[in-house]
Amino acid sequence: RVSFMNNQKQQKPTLSGQRFKTRKRDEKERFEPAQFQDCIIQGLSETGTDLEAVAKFLDASGAKLDYRRYAETLFDILVAGGMLAPGGTLADDMMRTDVCVFAAQEDLETMQAFAQVFNKLIRRYKYLEKGFEDEVKKLLLFLKGFSESERNKLAMLTGILLANGTLNASVLNSLYNENLVKEGVSAAFAVKLFKSWINEKDINAVAVSLRKVNMDNRLMELFPANKQSVEHFSKYFTEAGLKELSEYVRNQQSIGARKELQKELQEQMSRGDPFKDIILYVKEEMKKNNISEQTVVAIIWSSVMSTVEWNKKEELVAEQAIKHLKQYSPLLAAFTTQGQSELTLLLKIQEYCYDNIHFMKAFQKIVVLFYKAEVLSEEPILKWYKDAHLAKGKSVFLEQMKKFVEWLKNAEEGRKPAGWGA
Repeated sequence: RVSFMNNQKQQKPTLSGQRFKTRKRDEKERFEPAQFQDCIIQGLSETGTDLEAVAKFLDASGAKLDYRRYAETLFDILVAGGMLAPGGTLADDMMRTDVCVFAAQEDLETMQAFAQVFNKLIRRYKYLEKGFEDEVKKLLLFLKGFSESERNKLAMLTGILLANGTLNASVLNSLYNENLVKEGVSAAFAVKLFKSWINEKDINAVAVSLRKVNMDNRLMELFPANKQSVEHFSKYFTEAGLKELSEYVRNQQSIGARKELQKELQEQMSRGDPFKDIILYVKEEMKKNNISEQTVVAIIWSSVMSTVEWNKKEELVAEQAIKHLKQYSPLLAAFTTQGQSELTLLLKIQEYCYDNIHFMKAFQKIVVLFYKAEVLSEEPILKWYKDAHLAKGKSVFLEQMKKFVEWLKNAEEGRKPAGWGA
């Protein structure tokens, strides 16, 4: 029986005869990179420098050439005129074309026209998106292998493509390559790139794109470590005509310094450090990072209010707040030496009491406490009452303050009634 089954297995039918090749028109033509390059370059030589014709040729060729497999070769040709060897030089033994970014005129209008070619190609063949981003990352690493003019054209093109969303700002990570930074190539390239990017959009749009890829705080890394200061960055880019970028980076640094200050303040408060030590630290940070007193008093208020678990009952929270703030009033007093700082604090108190519903009735009590503790003085309180208050909870807070303000006005005129004094 076993022998019979073995015989059955051996007698399975087999296919025999000649194997026919699939007809060419039934499958996409596949080429080696060199053959693919020849096809693209030959087609480009027929279109000439008419970029409309180039876009149409590339659109039609995608139906029969394997763009997916040879995306890198395709983009090398469109940017540099031929296949690039490692380091950015053109491979010697390959065909070349002058219908490419590097052989074009070095001006914004020409680069905008080339950007349209890439836009159309990538919109038509969506799968090329990733390959194109990889190509640009590679090209940026090859910058030292290109001439200054080629770099300038690539920078303008990249800026335009970043502006219209064809490229993601993460491609700029390549510019942080140590050798490019060290030799000043990254910073020089960034000047041209940001000029064309801001020209297409504005600094706010650029900031949004950079923030999305966590690059908004990394721009100073375009310079070597010993030159990574706001002053150096600002001088370099302002002299290059990019004042708005300099101001943006200065602002980013300031935001970073303020966040750091708040974090350290909260830690010092939770440890119960002496106020004299905290005041000394804050004043040093103000000087070092050029932070204004108004900004500092807002940070201190926010830090003081975040160190407590507040009672949820309205009738108890005011008492809790007064006790807590009385303790911290010497710290706040050290940073309300200007009328504008006092007004900033008043606005912060108003905002806090409005945003935290249990504090709505505590506003006047807090202001009176700070008046008695010499954190706030008459003039800023009267200015706040008259016209400098916020719209938030305005009617409630003005009503609360009415009697105290009347008392202040009388006190100013030398008729100080009893009831509010220290």
